[in-house]
Amino acid sequence: MVQSGAGFGGIGMGAALGEDDLGEVTLFEKAERPGGVWRDNTYPGAACDVPSNLYSFTFAAGEWSRRFAPQVDILRYLEGVAEPLPIRLDTEVTDATWDDERAVWRLRTTTGEVEAEALVSACGQLSRPAVPDLPGLDRFTGPVFHSARWDHGVDLRGRRVAVVGSGASAIQFVPAIAPDAAQVTVFQRSAPYVIPKPDRPYGRRALSRRSRTWSRAARAFWTGFFEFGALGLTAIRPLAGSFTVAHRAMLRLQVRDTGLRARLAPDHPVGCKRVLLSSEWFRAVARPDVDVVTERIAEVTPDGIRTADGTHHPADVIVFGTGFHTQDYLAPMRVVGREGQELSERWRDGARAHLGVTVPGFPNLFVLYGPTTNVGSGSVVHMLECQVRYAREGVRRLAAGARTVEVRAEAASAYDVEMQDRLGDSVWTECTNWYRTESGRITNNWPGTMREYARRTAVFDDADYLFG
Repeated sequence: MVQSGAGFGGIGMGAALGEDDLGEVTLFEKAERPGGVWRDNTYPGAACDVPSNLYSFTFAAGEWSRRFAPQVDILRYLEGVAEPLPIRLDTEVTDATWDDERAVWRLRTTTGEVEAEALVSACGQLSRPAVPDLPGLDRFTGPVFHSARWDHGVDLRGRRVAVVGSGASAIQFVPAIAPDAAQVTVFQRSAPYVIPKPDRPYGRRALSRRSRTWSRAARAFWTGFFEFGALGLTAIRPLAGSFTVAHRAMLRLQVRDTGLRARLAPDHPVGCKRVLLSSEWFRAVARPDVDVVTERIAEVTPDGIRTADGTHHPADVIVFGTGFHTQDYLAPMRVVGREGQELSERWRDGARAHLGVTVPGFPNLFVLYGPTTNVGSGSVVHMLECQVRYAREGVRRLAAGARTVEVRAEAASAYDVEMQDRLGDSVWTECTNWYRTESGRITNNWPGTMREYARRTAVFDDADYLFG
C-alpha cells in the first residue's frame, strides 16, 4: 500500500496500518521532513485554534506547553509519531493511474515509478497557498511572500508592512509583528467573527503534562464545546448567536474608535467563515501604527498598494494571508481511474466522495480530508481519525483476498444528494462567496457534528461496495 502525504492524515493512516499485518506500507512525502501544514506554516505567532487535547490523536499523548499548542509543539508531536513509520522523504507522487487488468495503481514519483494494490491520498486541503492575481504585483520592489511560506530572512523591524487578508493566519501574525514594524496596513475583504481565546501556558507540574485522566476529561470538555458550536451552524441556528455576542463584546471592550469598530464588523452571518479565536487581534489593529483598509485593492505599485478610492498606501513588504486552494483536493497529483477517467475531470463541477473517502470508478483509492469533511466547529484531527479507521477497513478487505474495493455509484450518489440537501439548509447556503463552486455545489463542509461523522464511519458497510 502507498500513501501520499505525511501530515496529520498521512501519519495517522501510517500509524494505524502499522498496527496490522497488511503487507508493505510506504508513505511518500514531497518535503524533506514530515508535518504537513505544521511544517510549512512557521509565521510569527503560528498556533492552533483548537485546544491541544482535542487537536491530537487519541492513540498518542502529546507534550504541550500551552492549552492552544504553538507550531513548534505540534510539529515536534507529529515528528515523534512519524518517527517509526516508513516515510520516503523528498518524493512527490505526480501521477497515479489505475491498471484494471492487474488491479494495481501505477504511480509516477519524482524519484521513480512504483506499483501498489491500494492508494491513500493524504494531501490535505491547506497545502497550496492562494495568492490573488493583483495588477502590478510583479512591479513591487520589496519582498513579497505568503504567510504559509514565511520568509524569515526578511527583517520587518522598522518597515512598513502591507498585509493582504484578515483570516486565521493574519489574526495570529499581525499581533506578533506589529510591535516591531514601523507601520502595518491590513487590507481586509471581509471582517471575521473573532471570540476570546482562553489560552494559558502549562507549567512543568501542570496536570495536563502528568495525568492521562485529566487529558481525557479535557478532550471530552472541548469536544462538547465545539459540538455546541457545530449545532449552532447546522441544526439549532439560535445557538450561533452566542458567538455574535462574544465577538461584539470583545470588540467594544478592546476597540474604542467607532470608525474602526464599523470596519471590523462582519458583513455575513456567523459561520460563513470560520469563527476565529484570538484575544490579541482587536488590540493589535487598534494600535496607532496599524490600519485596517476595507477599500478594494486596485493595483500594486513599486512602493505600495493603491486602493479603488485612489489612496496610495506605502509599503516596504507585502505579506499575503489569503488562505489556500481548498477545493483542489489531490492537486497537483494527477489521478486516472477506470477507463481513463481523470479525477479532476470527474470533479470539474465540484468534488464528491462517499463519506468523503471513496469515489466510484477509482477502486482501491481512499481520500483523507476529502470533500464535505471540513468542520466549521471542531477538530479536523478527529475527522481524520474517523477516515483513517474507515479506510483501514477497506484495506483489510484487500488483505483478506479482494482484488478491488470500489464504492457503488448509487451509494455515493445517495450520500452526495444528502450532503447537498443538508448543506443547503444550513448556514453555508448563505455563504456563496466562500463555499459554493461555480456550479452551485458546496464541497468542503461537513453539515453535522463530529459525533455524527464518527458514528457514520464506524462501520465499513460492504453493501455500499463492489468487490472484485
